[in-house]
Amino acid sequence: MTQRIKIKNQSFILHPLGGMFWEEKSLLLIGDVHLGKVAHFRKFGAAVPRKAIHKNFLLLDKIVGHFQPFHLCFLGDLFHSSFNREWDFFENWVAKTPSKISLVVGNHDIIAPEKFEALGIMVFKELQWDDFLFTHHPEERNGFFNFCGHIHPAVRLQGFGRQRLKLPCFFKTKNQLILPAFGEFTGNHALKPKKTDEVFVIVEGEVVRI
Repeated sequence: MTQRIKIKNQSFILHPLGGMFWEEKSLLLIGDVHLGKVAHFRKFGAAVPRKAIHKNFLLLDKIVGHFQPFHLCFLGDLFHSSFNREWDFFENWVAKTPSKISLVVGNHDIIAPEKFEALGIMVFKELQWDDFLFTHHPEERNGFFNFCGHIHPAVRLQGFGRQRLKLPCFFKTKNQLILPAFGEFTGNHALKPKKTDEVFVIVEGEVVRI
């Protein structure tokens, strides 16, 4: 189940896979996929299942098929490392994806922008659209609402029986929304929300406001 929210009189849909869709612009935002990470760790002997490489592309297909966006924008850390075999899979995925694709560069995106641009992907340090600012790292700028990634946000929840859960989430403050990491094998970082913050956790295939 998705969750619809309003920001500056615009409609956004939060998807349990971790992407967010801006309805008025037909823009799908995805952060921190970290393609190439599985192959990178396997190269250095980590026992990461090979099938995890393909899982990210299956999830990307699923969310793009759900929203069918005109424009798909990755909020940084699209590719985790230097070239490895996952780049070939990525090239094939881009070739069959009909959406316009942009990348806001993250700290892990060390592959030259020309390589992305050769695939038709536009590369930016940041993007501004109306009153919205799209970055990889969280930013504060007067007059703008910021969408970003980088943090891999999660929150810790405690049940009546002292059960503890750490769940990935969309983390919204007054002028910022941090998207969860989209990719498999990415981990997350627990944040402590203030009373004025809004948290939308991802649990059992649903986005739930807490």
